[in-house]
Amino acid sequence: MTTHALLQTFRATKPAFGAWITLPGALNARVVAQSSPHLSWVVIDCEHGLTSLNPGAAESIQAITGLGSNAPSALVRIPATGFSQSTSWQIKYALDAGARGVLVPMISTAEKAKEVVSDSRFPPLGRRGFGSPFTHGHWGITAAEYLKAANEHLIIMIQIETKEGVDNVEQIAAVDGIDVLFIGPYDLSLCLGYPPPSPDPHPDVEIVIQNILKAAHSKGKKCAIYCTSGKQAHKRSQEGFDMINVTSDSGAMAESLAANLAAAVGGEAQTGFRY
Repeated sequence: MTTHALLQTFRATKPAFGAWITLPGALNARVVAQSSPHLSWVVIDCEHGLTSLNPGAAESIQAITGLGSNAPSALVRIPATGFSQSTSWQIKYALDAGARGVLVPMISTAEKAKEVVSDSRFPPLGRRGFGSPFTHGHWGITAAEYLKAANEHLIIMIQIETKEGVDNVEQIAAVDGIDVLFIGPYDLSLCLGYPPPSPDPHPDVEIVIQNILKAAHSKGKKCAIYCTSGKQAHKRSQEGFDMINVTSDSGAMAESLAANLAAAVGGEAQTGFRY
């Protein structure tokens, strides 16, 4: 198989650090992907970011995989949430675009998690259709090799960020084929009736976050969380999280501009941009 840095990091049982891509364009994706040797994955955010699912995600993935053996794993967060009936075709588009994994927001039941797995796997393990003439090229292998290896190498991730998802987390974590439970602390906080993290979650939400981490590990699954800074990400790695977002392209750009401009005028950086 071609490079899959996230899968390799998981197998090495090390924290997998990543970055969020919110801005569109192949060049932007490539700049993010080659920013650091510590980067093992990037998420192309087609839910809240500005990259289109088709063909935008495919173009960004091509730019990332074109970096060769040092490329981080390109993942796609689809637009539809777990409340929607339209996740199937969006998962197909993301995986046909060449994504190394898919992230589905707001999964609240084990039934929906099973559906996500089925839509992400080729028969006999699922119901994903085959037919794209481009997918295997994004992976750098033949179509026959992709068909043989995709079910084993794709990373299937679902987000726990609703009250119902918290209530059902043990059953969701037990679903065969789910690789990662991904915590979205912003929507999780709002759904539980608390303000969003600023920058850390409310203490009551933090208890829920730690319970999700325990539930994932108790079922042999990886647990991921979205952070907005290196300091916050380091803390989460010490707590045992397996996959941790460190920053976003837009957030890092705003912070760097603010810091450098403040230094230029002899002051301190001030920016309200965190997400």
